[in-house]
Amino acid sequence: MRIKQNKANLDSKQKSIFLCPKMRSTLKKNYISLGTQSIIIVTVFGLVIWFMTCAPQGAPSLRFEISFPESLSGEPITGRMFVMITRNADREPRFQVGAYTNRPGANNAPLFGVDVKQLEPGESVVIDENTLGYPPHSLRDIPAGDYYVQALLNVYTEFHRSDGHVIWAHMDQWEGQKFNLSPGNLLSEGQKVHIDPDAGYTVKLSLTRVIPPIDIPPDTKWVKRIKMQSKLLTEFWGHPIYLGATVLLPKGYEEHSNVYYPVLYYQGHFSLDAPFYFTAEEPSKSLVTGSERERQRRERRYQLSKHWISDDFPRMIVVNFQHPTPYYDDSYGVNSANNGPYGDAIMTELIPHIEEHFRIIRKPYARLLTGGSTGGWISLALQVYHPEFFGGTWTFCPDPVDFRRHVTVNIYEDENAFVEPGHEWLVPERGEERSPEGQVWATIRQNSQIHAVLGSKGRSGEYLDMWEAVYGPVGEDGYPKPVWDKLTGVIDHKVAEYWRENGYDLRYYIETNWPKIGPHLVGKLHIYCGDMDNYYLNLAVYMLEDSLKNTKNPFYGGSFTYGRPMVGHGWVGVKPLELLKTMARHITKNAPRGENTAAWKYK
Repeated sequence: MRIKQNKANLDSKQKSIFLCPKMRSTLKKNYISLGTQSIIIVTVFGLVIWFMTCAPQGAPSLRFEISFPESLSGEPITGRMFVMITRNADREPRFQVGAYTNRPGANNAPLFGVDVKQLEPGESVVIDENTLGYPPHSLRDIPAGDYYVQALLNVYTEFHRSDGHVIWAHMDQWEGQKFNLSPGNLLSEGQKVHIDPDAGYTVKLSLTRVIPPIDIPPDTKWVKRIKMQSKLLTEFWGHPIYLGATVLLPKGYEEHSNVYYPVLYYQGHFSLDAPFYFTAEEPSKSLVTGSERERQRRERRYQLSKHWISDDFPRMIVVNFQHPTPYYDDSYGVNSANNGPYGDAIMTELIPHIEEHFRIIRKPYARLLTGGSTGGWISLALQVYHPEFFGGTWTFCPDPVDFRRHVTVNIYEDENAFVEPGHEWLVPERGEERSPEGQVWATIRQNSQIHAVLGSKGRSGEYLDMWEAVYGPVGEDGYPKPVWDKLTGVIDHKVAEYWRENGYDLRYYIETNWPKIGPHLVGKLHIYCGDMDNYYLNLAVYMLEDSLKNTKNPFYGGSFTYGRPMVGHGWVGVKPLELLKTMARHITKNAPRGENTAAWKYK
């Protein structure tokens, strides 16, 4: 067995900052104040103090030892081993971890993780006080008490890519890169233990079960599903890679067999739900599971579904994509050095397959886009990268569209992602997530830390790492090159420049290419965002608006709409019912002369 027990891949300077509970605040302040040129001084000072105060000779050890039997897997496994620690057993510990934020209801119980390489059956992985965790940095930060613990092994696949690199990463099993749900991952039973950092402890956990396959919802009269192997992506990854789609059909699709319909390509995270959460089943009035808010959400979705099949509603086809990668639950719909040709695969394999199998009007005026958050960025990117293929986008709260406000960081000019520049004694932490009232729920430092715990080398399965996989260059080791160090926050400006020069800063791309793409985008860009987006996404949207409002020859002719006051993430500005009617009017208005737009407007 060869265990890559990397203690979260900490080098000496990172240990001095993160692993010592008694000295962490002092070192963090000194490190920030002195800057990157004084790393060596801080490191030497930190290591001396760490050995003096945090690891005194004879201190009791704190450790978890995890193994799996040959009956569970007869082969060695490479992956990421986690230990999860919770106060209660209301749910399995694996369902109470993974959130970096203090947002109400967030699952942010302690989580610790280490890489394992070719772990043999019966051999143990050790997670100890030197293993980086989140939210607590170390097991020594967890006070004495009774806890419930569980171990989980996120299994990696070896990929021999066409670019010559060989990497290990988690192959999505159609669950959307959720390590705690992914079929084939190994886990232990939950176990109640008493732990005391002063007394020391060793807890042994055995992985005893395998997460079963995902149940794919069956096709219905209204909802159809596609899953296809991509030739382009399979060639790049050296392993079968799949794309999928969920298709919502309009009322009368079977009866009106000669009618062709407009299509709305609805972008978002990986999901097997129908577009707009369509359901033909009325929510049970006696439903006892879930909160009142959840019951109300289900009722709203059902009301939209009733409109969809009513007599007075636009007839169109709506399609969600599934395009998970070995790094994230979706590819952002573009080509990239790390992910491969997902953009080409979607445009030349998936969309043609959909449009060949369903009666879709295969013309630009009848193809529209929408999506929010990640789906917002995808919908805007697809429209501006392919201005003559799509007829318009209604984009909501998109991921950062201007990297001068990459969340709250200017990656081109700032030196550190964690703290605001220009301060000496009081150095404010940058926010990553906030309430609509402005209360900070998490910082960029905290979010970066949980990424480091969830996976090394960009394999956390979370969005900071995915941005690097989508926008960034490939490192010498074959993994995405980070734009900032997850443990120090130091920004790599060469990586930032790569992001911009390769077209992923959408404001910059649009501005630079406007003479070429502008004539094909007039009236097609409609952006919505709350004025207090929880992830500060409105800041980049403002910059995009300023740029587009200054366009000439031609003027962009689109719209920006903001939710005010104190409106957070996910605001769409218009109910789905009205949005679809607006889109239908847009299609009718922009249809070329001679197109029969009345055909798909039947009762």
